[in-house]
Amino acid sequence: MIKRIWSREILDSRGVPTVECYCQLDDGRFATASVPAGTSTGSHEALELRDKDNPRYHGEGVLKACENINTILGPALVGMDPTKQIEIDQKLISLDGTENKSKYGGNAILAISMVVCKVGAISQNKALYAWINDLAVQKGIAKGIKTPTPLLNMINGGLHGAGNLDFQEFWMIPATNKKFSEGLQMGVEIYHTIGDNLTRRGAIHSVGHEGGYAPNLFTNADAFEVFVESVRQTNYALGRDVFLGLDVAANSFYKDGDYTIRDRSSSLSDDQLLDYYKELISSYKLAILEDPFQEDAWDSWKKVYKELAGTAIIVGDDILVTNPKRLQKAIEEKACNGAVIKPNQIGTISETLDVVKMAKDANWKLVTSHRSGETNDTFIADFSVGIASDYAKFGAPARGERVAKYNRLTAIEIELDYFSGIRK
Repeated sequence: MIKRIWSREILDSRGVPTVECYCQLDDGRFATASVPAGTSTGSHEALELRDKDNPRYHGEGVLKACENINTILGPALVGMDPTKQIEIDQKLISLDGTENKSKYGGNAILAISMVVCKVGAISQNKALYAWINDLAVQKGIAKGIKTPTPLLNMINGGLHGAGNLDFQEFWMIPATNKKFSEGLQMGVEIYHTIGDNLTRRGAIHSVGHEGGYAPNLFTNADAFEVFVESVRQTNYALGRDVFLGLDVAANSFYKDGDYTIRDRSSSLSDDQLLDYYKELISSYKLAILEDPFQEDAWDSWKKVYKELAGTAIIVGDDILVTNPKRLQKAIEEKACNGAVIKPNQIGTISETLDVVKMAKDANWKLVTSHRSGETNDTFIADFSVGIASDYAKFGAPARGERVAKYNRLTAIEIELDYFSGIRK
């Protein structure tokens, strides 16, 4: 049974405060979990509680969220069975009582939900990914685990970059017939080749929030050209071994009804932007296109799905925000055929699993994702395996908080290949 739950404020990978939570069982065993936070966030996400009235950390502190765990939410769960994840999550939701978890904070509630999931696995003597799959089965999801295909973020732009590129994430995607470890190796080799090419071009580069290069290039197309050139310098073939993908994050360059990108001299309408995407897909073999339009442009989403879904996976993030109501609308209106899964957008593990089930029932592809503000917690890696996610988006193969998750997936792959014999 749960003996006590407590929390503290820590820093995420951007140097911004976030919540870390501990849970101890009555037999002495315990676990810890820390929640991520986004830079590019959808307006319909669960609300993080931050200390806006306190000047420390420029008002971004989370002392109030931690206090809510220590004095209200944690004590309310003492004596409960940690394996009753659904029951515990429902109690947290009821205690908060708001639709977007604004009373006690989505960050406080998710921290508890994650750490309870971890101690639940410990109490059952199970690997975390196996326990998550058990919880998924309880939600009506078919039993089965697998290591996902990585979406490796090579170049960062938008709100994650240095202000020189409009599109947020340029991905290298290994062919899905590659093992995870093979795909990761391909990504690392291409990542370093891109770095060499940027240096040779004199395109001064740093790295963005998620570890991808943030180079000094003139247009988004220049980033694709560097990418293609780098792939050609390896032993891998574009369109056979390697595909490209793009998280547009169109919210970030949408204003007053138009989209402004540096590749065009004037602002673009929705239809003009769709024509531009068609050019990109044709030229660069894009396999996945995420957030091509702003989060409430439903008609444009339906149009891009109708015209491009046969060529690329159209993935929703800001339009869906791991929310069952928005996902249901997207399914009914045929707005996309892939969903980004981020537990901190909805606030509990149980609610995230509800969204996973809906997406799977609709035969959508799942992209389990980190956030730009990450910690070294590898929970999301186990979660991606436990729900048999198609893809995992954890950033570049660089920066410790990203690499920790990729390294966790290689460990799980070995475990599934050589010890359990249950790898799908």
